[in-house]
Amino acid sequence: MFIFTSLFLTVLGIGLLIQLWLLQRHQHHVQMHRDKVPEAFSRKIPLDEHQKAADYTDSKIKIGRLKLIYGTVLLLVWTLGGGIELLDQLWQKASLGEMVSGIGLILSLSLLSGALELPFSLWQTFVLKERFGFNKTTLKRYILDLLLQIMLMLLLAVPLLLAVLALMESAGAFWWLAAWAVLIGFMLVMTWTYPTLIAPLFNKFTPLEEGELKTRINGLLKRCGFSSKGIFIMDGSKRSGHGNAYFTGFGKNKRIVFFDTLAESLEGDEMEAVLAHELGHFKRRHVLKHLILITLFTLVGFALLSWLANQPWFCRALGVSGQSNALAILLFMLVIPVFTQFLQPVMALLSRRHEFEADDFAVSQAGAEPMIRALAKLYRENASTLTPDPLYSAFHDSHPPASVRVAHLSANIAANQQHGEKRQYETVHFNSTAYDFYIQ
Repeated sequence: MFIFTSLFLTVLGIGLLIQLWLLQRHQHHVQMHRDKVPEAFSRKIPLDEHQKAADYTDSKIKIGRLKLIYGTVLLLVWTLGGGIELLDQLWQKASLGEMVSGIGLILSLSLLSGALELPFSLWQTFVLKERFGFNKTTLKRYILDLLLQIMLMLLLAVPLLLAVLALMESAGAFWWLAAWAVLIGFMLVMTWTYPTLIAPLFNKFTPLEEGELKTRINGLLKRCGFSSKGIFIMDGSKRSGHGNAYFTGFGKNKRIVFFDTLAESLEGDEMEAVLAHELGHFKRRHVLKHLILITLFTLVGFALLSWLANQPWFCRALGVSGQSNALAILLFMLVIPVFTQFLQPVMALLSRRHEFEADDFAVSQAGAEPMIRALAKLYRENASTLTPDPLYSAFHDSHPPASVRVAHLSANIAANQQHGEKRQYETVHFNSTAYDFYIQ
């Protein structure tokens, strides 16, 4: 027991120090390059916009540092500090049965943790984003969104937890295989239903109007052999000034979605380039590869949970004297990110490789120049720094740094000019979805 406690505290401490060090590097690097726009963007982004992005990043780093320390302290309070122990005893005293008490324990901790982290969310929305002109939501809408999220969590999480706990109780030694299958099925159903049932609860989706832009986009989709349930404009501006584009759903239930802020700022050929980038993720089967990776990780996770749930020392080493299936699930969910955080650079590397491949496909379909212009506008309008610290970016960023990405696109231009290549249109077929063009 003492060995695992020591291991947990050691890994947690090392992870915290590494993250704080990376944040410090990132902050210093951004401020050091605040007074000069990178050459690749010198004609596209004014100095004052570049400095605004640097200041916005600096403010996010400061609140991120506090949130990181606060989250670490909160984790220690819940575990070794006796918070979960106290909460579990309260539910046991209610005498509602092990299954109901277990679900209540997990959900109540989730709600309490969310409430304790709420001040950071409020500050980021109504102070930080307000200061830099990105917040478009009201306190009333914020509260309604929060209540709707809680309601959806309860409606979706209770049946899932009930199924997993029931399998742990009665499915024998290999319950984890059945539970894993249930979770994967749940994820697929959610991905299928999200575009038409869940997303419309929060935003309005308006079909793209007939015109030159829709004709251009339909032409691109036809060339690529891609079919969807429609092209929609989402009213993202009612909550935020940030812009993005994404696909959602899979199979025949796919949707292409552009934020209204993005649709208003990009030209037709730039919108086509953004969409071509998304199609590139399907051409290279990135979504399928991502789904396979998640499936394998969850399988390993359930196998590990199955073993830990039968180890008496697991709960005691984390500050809980009792032992139950619900406690094992709860503690596993809390501590597994501590040990898996060091996989972040590997996952980020894989994601950035996918982004380069999607950019290459976009160049083949829409040209490099529109992609570069679209990226410049997105970085400017979202106040995203053009000069992240390379090490911080390698650890955290799913997308390549702006200058690296533009250099890659420019290399495509140079190669095409050198070899006199003409754009080649490819016919491709897709069957699942889920990538954003731009990550803030």
